Amino acid sequence: MKLRTDEYVQASRELFMPETNQAEVYYQLREEFNTCQDPFRRAVLFLYLNRYGYNGLCRYNLRGEFNVPFGRYKRPYFPEAELYHFAEKAQNAFFYCESYADSMARADKSSVVYCDPPYAPLSATANFTAYHTNSFSLTQQAHLAEIAENLVSNRIPVLISNHDTALTREWYQLAKLHVVKVRRSISSNGGTRKKVDELLALYQPGVATPARK
Repeated sequence: MKLRTDEYVQASRELFMPETNQAEVYYQLREEFNTCQDPFRRAVLFLYLNRYGYNGLCRYNLRGEFNVPFGRYKRPYFPEAELYHFAEKAQNAFFYCESYADSMARADKSSVVYCDPPYAPLSATANFTAYHTNSFSLTQQAHLAEIAENLVSNRIPVLISNHDTALTREWYQLAKLHVVKVRRSISSNGGTRKKVDELLALYQPGVATPARK
């Protein structure tokens, strides 16, 4: 998108056709995505799978294969304007494929760090965050909070979003917590989508916080 914008948009547009909006074609393209080694083609296929797959999910099985079923939408929207807008903004951005710890180690006093980790489960049976083979463990969740504490001690502000649970409040006990209500969008039935509380945990330099319990 950043380097081959027009080529990417054109290649993607070719998949947003009536003849591709059928289950047989979707599963053929999903299989191609799972076996393809070309990054450009995979990027094109990923957009198609995101728009034509069930509820816009991104989910992988234990073998690392994309396994979202066909969505059966009447006419999936091709986000051409949004793609060009993203490409324009991307010219001023750098993208890294690395661990959260490595990314946060790049921060300096001119940085503002925002972390949007896979959300902690609301209950033991409601873990909707394991969308990939390498799921984000509770140990990693706590480690992320520790890194945030270290950064703010060096006067680098950090904001983390997550579900509002007793466990997340324990992790972020040294942050200033703000609660916001959001509507969950995973459910296929819009009438049953409920609002849940989310936390915005702000680690702000110069703001006194309680000692860790």
